[in-house]
Amino acid sequence: MPTLTAVSSTRPVDCDWLIVPVLEDAEIDGGYGVVGEWLQPRLKRLREAGDLTGKPLELLDLRDLSDVPARRVLLTGLGKAGTVSLSGLEKSLTAAIRRISSKKVDHAALLLSEKCVAPAPLAQAAKIAALSTVVGSVGQGLYKSEPDRFPIQRMSIVAPASADVSAIQSAVEEGRILGEATNLTRELVNRPPEDVYPEVFADRAAQLAAEYGLECEEFDEARLREERMGAMLAVARGSDRPPRMVVVRRRGAADADAPWLALVGKGVTFDSGGLSLKPSDGMKTMKCDMAGAATVLGAMVAAARLKLPVNLIGLMGLVENMPSGRAYKLGDVLRARNGVTIEVHNTDAEGRLVLADVLSYAVDLGVSRIVDLATLTGSCVVALGEDVAGAFANDQPWCDAVLAAARRAGEDVWQLPMFDSYAEQLKSDVADLKNIGSRWGGSITAAKFLERFVAQTPWVHLDIAGPAFAESNKPHREGGASGAYVRTLVEAAKAFP
Repeated sequence: MPTLTAVSSTRPVDCDWLIVPVLEDAEIDGGYGVVGEWLQPRLKRLREAGDLTGKPLELLDLRDLSDVPARRVLLTGLGKAGTVSLSGLEKSLTAAIRRISSKKVDHAALLLSEKCVAPAPLAQAAKIAALSTVVGSVGQGLYKSEPDRFPIQRMSIVAPASADVSAIQSAVEEGRILGEATNLTRELVNRPPEDVYPEVFADRAAQLAAEYGLECEEFDEARLREERMGAMLAVARGSDRPPRMVVVRRRGAADADAPWLALVGKGVTFDSGGLSLKPSDGMKTMKCDMAGAATVLGAMVAAARLKLPVNLIGLMGLVENMPSGRAYKLGDVLRARNGVTIEVHNTDAEGRLVLADVLSYAVDLGVSRIVDLATLTGSCVVALGEDVAGAFANDQPWCDAVLAAARRAGEDVWQLPMFDSYAEQLKSDVADLKNIGSRWGGSITAAKFLERFVAQTPWVHLDIAGPAFAESNKPHREGGASGAYVRTLVEAAKAFP
């Protein structure tokens, strides 16, 4: 991982690359001493020649420079002044990091300008810059003999002369921790199901818990039976890999009676669809179906490293969904932990069955609030696209708090309705409910199913099926796992209770 350091612009930075964010309709602001003096005339000439616009995600290299300490300069466009969102800033900075990290870089520097990052505070921009450095320089080629991306060894975050460098350094350190937690989530999701299955995930969680001072409890198959987790056990039945539930706790609150926030993650380490078998193309990326659990684990590690003064519990339900002679079948009636009976109409609607028991267990622990994350439905991707998660809730104030956390984190979430009429699709003639409704409003009917297992506990469900995994690269994003919503969970925990 790179060494990240905040420095003042009063001294030039001798580096391999200097990354300079530029606006579409404004010059770089003052306060940068010799660096600003050198940049201003060059930017003016580039604009006049039409070689530089400053539009979002525009990248322009300046090489073979002899009159500045930086051997190369990379200009990255942000868009119009005063309109740069945290999400837009992250995309532009990550695109720049991805550009330069295709080769080994010993030392890079990134110029932070208050005018460029407005309306975001400078410290928040520095946190995003550090996170972008850590995430953008790590690829998904975990098994390649020749890597196609190289972590930057040293990054200097260059703040204006008037900035409080110590405050910027604190923000940079937080960004580094969040970036490393995001990369942990990415790594777990990117590894194939042969390498990450329920037992392996549980072992990794125990190792990380020991490393960062978290309590960890692992539920094997016998314990799951004792806990009456009939829905989750049914999903696992078709696989030779036994299921696990992992419970990780952080007792961070000073008050012994402080409430607990539960983070719940779906961890289907491979989803074949079961007897409702997916086609081959639909199965190729199903190593990503445990992204919810991986996100929870990443967030718990980040919370521990940031020493958040809050009580957190992460619960991860881990199974493989496979077809075999033992697999659960269409028409089966399952009994979940809370006694609700479920008629199976599709074995590929398995994630909600796993979450049903884990959510019910969280409720029985007496937690104050719940957030669950799951790559649950393709319907949510149809509704919101690949970059936005859907939010569903039984409590509007808690949902508002989670949405606000996502905005502070710079991650996109959109709330969808939870009208009671959607639950009509789940009515069964032989059980309390079916595990799937019609094709219409599928992400909402899935959320209405989960709502049956949270009792009266304030709960938010995040369907991350779109943002959690990308099938191709973009300038601002590596293909594969994204690690999305680790930051949102950390922000929600910061504001809890």
